[in-house]
Amino acid sequence: MEPALRARMLFHGIVVILLGLLAGIPFALVISGDLVGELRAWRMAHLEGVLNGLVVLAVAALGGVLSLSAVQQRWLAASLIVAAYANVVASVVGATFGVRGLEPSGPASNLLVFALFALAIVGVLLGLGLAAWGARRWLKEERGA
Repeated sequence: MEPALRARMLFHGIVVILLGLLAGIPFALVISGDLVGELRAWRMAHLEGVLNGLVVLAVAALGGVLSLSAVQQRWLAASLIVAAYANVVASVVGATFGVRGLEPSGPASNLLVFALFALAIVGVLLGLGLAAWGARRWLKEERGA
């Protein structure tokens, strides 16, 4: 994988982790009773950022063993970065407004959460699919060499 693309993934992975850590502040306030909110929703918002950021970092770190074209590399990076941001933003919006985004219905905050989660699902499936494809191709190339 191109070094600049890997660096971009590392940067965005770290930013997404920081967003997840910041979501831990309202999570802690809900735990302590200083903020009214749903504990489950804030826990999810906190963990979405940390875990999604770690996925982006992990794939960037493994980029050296992915045999993908330049276009596939860009799609891989973009899809995982978009998925990571969409998941953390959807979780924070959902926790803030008390919606879950399980179906495309009102209020507007629920529609936004639904759309962001749907975007994240597509992004993570595409990104991890490309990562698996690139790893498989790399293995085949190594065995043939």
